[in-house]
Amino acid sequence: MLLHLGMKVATWNVNSVRARRQHLIDWLDAAQPDVLCLQELKVVDDDFPLEDVRGSGYEAAVFGQKTYNGVAILSRTPLTNVVRGFDDEEDEDPQARLLSAEVGGVTILSAYFPNGGEVGSDKFEYKLAWMKRLRATLDRRYDASTDPVTLCGDFNVAPHDDDIGRPSQWRDSVLACDPVRDGLASVASIGLVDTFRPFHPQGGVFSWWDYRGRGFERGNGLRIDHIYATGPMASRTIGAVVDREERRKKSPSDHAPVMVEFA
Repeated sequence: MLLHLGMKVATWNVNSVRARRQHLIDWLDAAQPDVLCLQELKVVDDDFPLEDVRGSGYEAAVFGQKTYNGVAILSRTPLTNVVRGFDDEEDEDPQARLLSAEVGGVTILSAYFPNGGEVGSDKFEYKLAWMKRLRATLDRRYDASTDPVTLCGDFNVAPHDDDIGRPSQWRDSVLACDPVRDGLASVASIGLVDTFRPFHPQGGVFSWWDYRGRGFERGNGLRIDHIYATGPMASRTIGAVVDREERRKKSPSDHAPVMVEFA
């Protein structure tokens, strides 16, 4: 069962919730999503601005980490069955990158995929292994044919060449090379659908622009922030947008919020 008609689910890498606290509160008040997944909090749980978020009408589940990483799920209705990390039989991942919770019968996951550093590096191998572990976790936890699940976050993968403003610059990078695209395809193969793509089939819509080289002003962006969903959710998608205006503001995150609406 879905939350209600007109459920809006958003994802946003805020690139430091401390630095972007007012941006976050202002965006919540203006956009009014039912659920917002956050990535790259860069604070421990106790330093998350919970009271400010509550003042805007949201509860929060937080999985923070000092200086790096960190994910959260904000919801206008109660969050239940909160799970931090993979919760599997392997050693605990030292990086806070995955959080799940149920909201009105829908499972929401906020994921911050590793960047990967450089192709061939240890960080790159960690990225591929992390995606493989995520796929196994999703396959173990959910039946994609019946369970309403959304996987939201900064995936650090541009799935298609037209998800890149300058393919010649980025195509062989850790954000768009074949191994990471194959890794994302494997995650999706359990029965997840890219809910954004059907509304922008020609591509050219980006969610991240490098601070360096005036990437936003020059259109040098990539679509690496995604909302994937299982069939029961994806079939009810009625719209998908990137809030580019947020990226125009003073001292913005390098990512813009992505929001999908389900009927």
